[in-house]
Amino acid sequence: MTNVVILDYGSGNLRSAERAVARTGVEVVVTSDLDAAAAADGLVVPGVGAYAACMAGIHELGAGPMIAARVAAGRPVLGICVGMQIMFDSGVEHGVETKGLGLLPGSVTRLHAERIPHMGWNTVTVPAGSKLLAGLAADTRFYFVHSYAARDLDLLRDAAVTIAAHDQPFAAVVEAGALSVAQFHPEKSADAGFELLRTWVTTLR
Repeated sequence: MTNVVILDYGSGNLRSAERAVARTGVEVVVTSDLDAAAAADGLVVPGVGAYAACMAGIHELGAGPMIAARVAAGRPVLGICVGMQIMFDSGVEHGVETKGLGLLPGSVTRLHAERIPHMGWNTVTVPAGSKLLAGLAADTRFYFVHSYAARDLDLLRDAAVTIAAHDQPFAAVVEAGALSVAQFHPEKSADAGFELLRTWVTTLR
């Protein structure tokens, strides 16, 4: 049976993510065991809160090299919310820059918008090369909660980038080989989020 690990590094909606992924019919384990995470068919890296705090948890667990090795070996990894953001080169919060995992180019910075955080349902624009969101209806909405985002879209031209906008465009989903990341919360995005997770799970088999 296909198995997925939800990485427990002290941050993220672990149980919500566990339930959402389990709905797709795979075996799901929430664990901080790096050997189990490395061996799983799929790895989910969740994350909520501050970028620096999430990176501190990754470093304390020693998970960075394992995540990078999975991606380099073509073994699927899915990052969610701040779990997406830490895959980039860096994040800047309150004027402080924190080094990320460097698996995607660019920096995560504060949105310039009238209302911060960007919280609620929003539509996305899906590129032709997307596998996770192929065939998505144009009015499909996903649930976002964030104040920071990857806005250097030109740096991501080698990936399939799904774009959302909150006064300005930002990366909502990035698909780059074995690494897929979503700024919104699939586990809170009802049927649309389930379809993304279900499609991702099919890539594990």
